[in-house]
Amino acid sequence: MRKILLGAICAGSMVFAAASAHAETTIRVSLQLPKTHSLGQNWLEFQSLIEEKSGGDLKLQLFDSAQLFKDKEVPEAVGSGAIEAGTAFLGRFTGAVPAVDVVAIPFIFEDEAHLRAAVASGSKMRSGLDAEILKETNVKVLWWQAFGRNIYLSNGNAIRTPEDMKNQKVRTYGKVHGWTVEALGGAPTLMSGSKQFLAYQQGAVDVGMTGASAVKSRKLYEVMDHMTLSYDSAIEFVAVMNNDFFEGLSAEHQAIIMEAAAVVEAKLRDAIYDQEAKAIAEVSQRMTAIELTDAERAEWVAATAGVIDRFVAEAGDAGVAAVEAVRAAVN
Repeated sequence: MRKILLGAICAGSMVFAAASAHAETTIRVSLQLPKTHSLGQNWLEFQSLIEEKSGGDLKLQLFDSAQLFKDKEVPEAVGSGAIEAGTAFLGRFTGAVPAVDVVAIPFIFEDEAHLRAAVASGSKMRSGLDAEILKETNVKVLWWQAFGRNIYLSNGNAIRTPEDMKNQKVRTYGKVHGWTVEALGGAPTLMSGSKQFLAYQQGAVDVGMTGASAVKSRKLYEVMDHMTLSYDSAIEFVAVMNNDFFEGLSAEHQAIIMEAAAVVEAKLRDAIYDQEAKAIAEVSQRMTAIELTDAERAEWVAATAGVIDRFVAEAGDAGVAAVEAVRAAVN
């Protein structure tokens, strides 16, 4: 009888162990934008890949539209383990890693090819920044999410030259963006993306700084009637995961996640400018799009040239290294 009982216990233990080995792991993800936005679609593609490759052992639950955390709260929420993963604007990590703001320096990227080379997985700049984010925040960068390029919104009058920015109160979304506005003669007001619509509607600021896709997804064309396609800096978000959670996964599941991350990163990067162009074409039916002439762009470049020096002075050696890494990527 004792042998039968022991045998039953062992058999039960083996079944329990087998079940545990194949237990589902749910990854909760915080996103401030709607699922319909390109970043939301990017996560849904990632979800499809990991769930298929893991045979359903990995599950993803996406909480969009800032249901759980606002963008500025994501680094802390993910780093502490309050949620497993999320998307955050890269600039949200400047408190811990000031050098991440290198991508916000106006006109630091010569063209799309230069940007692609600088932010590519394994590049000198990317490797350095991802490693520092992990070290300082316990957040593992899975992939970078291309968001497009910076533009300006205004009401009544078009913004064409730095002169048009003088004494204007401008919504910004990062420290270096604020420096850019100051260099152009305006007064920066730091504000989260979700607050833009009301701020523009109520006249809390005169000019908006954002990405073209946000104009469409947040319906900003309802409260602003001009958009200046300055494309002065890149807007980058990062898909991140709590590192303790990631390290606790099996080697197989880690590999599935990183392989899927590489696929969806490349897909979004390849599509972003086309999506940006389509968004601009669509909202141009409701507002006026301003394309800068070469002479006008030269004025912007000259006016903001000192921002890079200000960045290096504040970010120190890490800032110097980041700038050098960006410049090296053009070769």
